[in-house]
Amino acid sequence: LPNPFRWDPFEMPTTPTDFIDGLSTLCGNGDPKAQSGLAIHVYRANQSMSKRAFVNADGDMLFVPQTGRIELRTELGILQVGPNEIALIPRGIKFAVKCLDGHARGFVGENYGMPFQLPDLGVIGSHGLANPSDFWAPVAAYEENNQAHQLVHKYGGNLWVTEVAHSPFNVVAWRGNHVPFKYDTANYVTLGSISVDHPDPSIFTVLTVPSDRPGTALADFVIFPPRWLVATDTFRP
Repeated sequence: LPNPFRWDPFEMPTTPTDFIDGLSTLCGNGDPKAQSGLAIHVYRANQSMSKRAFVNADGDMLFVPQTGRIELRTELGILQVGPNEIALIPRGIKFAVKCLDGHARGFVGENYGMPFQLPDLGVIGSHGLANPSDFWAPVAAYEENNQAHQLVHKYGGNLWVTEVAHSPFNVVAWRGNHVPFKYDTANYVTLGSISVDHPDPSIFTVLTVPSDRPGTALADFVIFPPRWLVATDTFRP
């Protein structure tokens, strides 16, 4: 729709609510069955997931915490993420969310299309924007737990529930590049001084999802820095 929409901050739950129960969808387009499009959700939780795990076969999930640190326990290891950081769980990876500060709220970008990737740097060269070395993958971590766990599986736009006889986080080693990761936005290399005109927003892109239309992304995660002239009153030959 062409009309703008705005929401007040979503209230924290007053009853015990974990990540799955506190997930609300704001908007979306495309179709997960066609593997094209995206959705944007808000999560609110005041309780950690216990003997419960989530796996999304429809798309990648990009976590953007707003308040409260969370711990993402995945099959491939553990990531702790807080405000000013982002984390990505690729499709098909099981995970559970733990609230480290008693409560947590933030956004989730669900990408049905091609995987998130770093934008092409072009004339910038080999370094700049979000550098690959600043993305952290987890170290393998497993738990021996033979108690029953509930597994919530998102597939085809619907949620399915089953029970497994042990913890899904029992992977003792892994290798490859289909892996969860986190990124601290404080490491982002901001480029450009706004001297004559505002440059294209692509210079603020951390991660992007290509589309089949050249020059147009399916989704971008963008950092907009403060608008000041960083080169004013400086001398840089």
